[in-house]
Amino acid sequence: MRTGAKVGIGVGAAVVVVGAAAAIWGPGLYADRANSVAADAPALEQPAAALPDADAVAGTWTIGEGSFAGYRVEEVLQGNDVTVTGRTEDVSGSVTVADGAISAATVEVDVASVATDEPPRDVYFRDQAMEVGDFPTATFELTEPAPLEEGATAVELTGTLTIHGVSQPATVEAEIAGDATSGEPVQVVGSVPITFADFDVEAPDLGFVTVEDDGSIEFSLQLEQ
Repeated sequence: MRTGAKVGIGVGAAVVVVGAAAAIWGPGLYADRANSVAADAPALEQPAAALPDADAVAGTWTIGEGSFAGYRVEEVLQGNDVTVTGRTEDVSGSVTVADGAISAATVEVDVASVATDEPPRDVYFRDQAMEVGDFPTATFELTEPAPLEEGATAVELTGTLTIHGVSQPATVEAEIAGDATSGEPVQVVGSVPITFADFDVEAPDLGFVTVEDDGSIEFSLQLEQ
């Protein structure tokens, strides 16, 4: 059995960088700066659109340009709360609608391309925490059909989330925007709460910086047919 990899999503091998910056600016100013560059949570670019009859959108939809995925975690730096986000646009996969429901869906994320505002943090995240040489991707795969209710603006997706080579059941509450019958992309956004230990990843406590045990995976997908 592998030992838990210590995730430095907020610190890791970048301890020296974070510590030096905090010492120069002061923890409060460093926290303010870090929070100012954290990405906003994914949001619909237009108001949620009611789903038409599922038969009207039957077929396979692919994840297209403009999609992204990433993570959000919280740190505590000497008593100051810090939000850290990582993002990548290297997302692929497809969604199939049949018999009045989403019958299949697969989303794959290139973990090695996830980036924050701190390159040293990203190096640690890729090489030591997530071990991308062995586990280059994270995936979500639907395991149960998700009925599409006519007039609904959201859908619940039940599936398997695989991160760092570990698979766990996950439920995603997703919002939808766009006219699915217009030929234009349909946007789907959502997030999945995770506990690092469930994926054999240990959030460190380094004294002056503590990473919370929980975080979330966030996504915004542009689906094209």
